[in-house]
Amino acid sequence: MDEKITPILRVDDAHVSAGWYARLGFVRQWEHRFEPGFPLFLSIARGPMQIFLSEHRDDARPDTLLYLNVSDLEAVATEFGVALREAPWGPEIHLLDPDGNRLRIGRT
Repeated sequence: MDEKITPILRVDDAHVSAGWYARLGFVRQWEHRFEPGFPLFLSIARGPMQIFLSEHRDDARPDTLLYLNVSDLEAVATEFGVALREAPWGPEIHLLDPDGNRLRIGRT
């Protein structure tokens, strides 16, 4: 069995956030609501990377920082119109999602 960790990000609108993450190559896997009108919990993935997006207020704190390693760093930078920054460990970009969560993205 492969072990992994799945971060949970607090979002205001999971569908809007999933659309933003689609620009990074993430696709929707599944979603869940306990009842109609309740907050949405949505799973997105890009290859082996998975993120849970939660509208539940107590699931996660705002302003979370994720570090992603991708093979197509230049394409992602172009998609978001940002320049590569040189860090001691290699090039990376910095993004903010619609809910203020911070992403640093480097090359695999």
